[in-house]
Amino acid sequence: MKNIGLLGARGFVGKEIIRLVLDHPFFEIGSVFSNSLAGEPLEISSSKKLVYKDLSINKLHLNNEDAFVLALPNGESTEYAKAISSHNPEAIILDLSSDNRFDNTWTYRIPELSAPISSTKISNPGCYASAMQFMLEPIKLIVKGYVHFFGVSGYSGAGSKPSPRNDKQLLKDNILPYSLVKHTHELEVRHNCYEKIFFTPHVSEFFRGILITGNFVLSESQSAGKLIDLFDDFYRDHELIDIQKDAPDLQQVRHTSKVIIGGFDLDPELNRLTFCCAIDNLLKGAATQAIQNLNSAFGFEDNLGIL
Repeated sequence: MKNIGLLGARGFVGKEIIRLVLDHPFFEIGSVFSNSLAGEPLEISSSKKLVYKDLSINKLHLNNEDAFVLALPNGESTEYAKAISSHNPEAIILDLSSDNRFDNTWTYRIPELSAPISSTKISNPGCYASAMQFMLEPIKLIVKGYVHFFGVSGYSGAGSKPSPRNDKQLLKDNILPYSLVKHTHELEVRHNCYEKIFFTPHVSEFFRGILITGNFVLSESQSAGKLIDLFDDFYRDHELIDIQKDAPDLQQVRHTSKVIIGGFDLDPELNRLTFCCAIDNLLKGAATQAIQNLNSAFGFEDNLGIL
């Protein structure tokens, strides 16, 4: 069994990781850390009783876990990663934040698009960025010029800390655009997959899920059937990714680890291709990929404990 420590266990993604770890045949929760819940029992059933430890960096008491997951806000991972490395240099550290996605000393990995892990420092990809790269990777060699992505997320993507992007009253019967230029996930895709993209994110009143529509200009004429075959072939060995003719909707992916890509439509006069991708931002956009990456780091099959 591999013991997993979770720093920042109170948040939405932290709770999903706990659930997935408890369902895993070779993982177990060794410790959980939270500022607001320190001293309280972990309410999710487990074979052993766990109490939230204090997350304050100057009070951090680490056990000898095999891996630590940093489920912290952006900008807060560096001190904790240093503390873990000092305490146990052999421990695997997986960072869910954007802090290390541009640092080449960390391994950035989207499981279906990347090689197995041979590092103890793993940077988990962003939710929007994952969906965009699932769309781009099979066709990036035949894409011409800039790609335009329009994304809508549920408000869980803003985290549990109160903000305008998770204010239920503000979001009621509403949709809010934000970070319309140089969103961190736009920069992430440019750095790791394809440089010429424009991305406009929005948040709406539903809780979980992401739907992205991409507009592409292709370098050569294609048929919808040929493109579907191309995507089918590319993802044939990846059980979590489904390709379909019709555009996906969020009800198909909520509470699942699935990626659904579909809705392939073409304007032959412009060689324009438009299609969509849907994922659950808390699972395949975060927690599922964390488990897949931990599996890879320990030498297990990526989808162990997920399917």
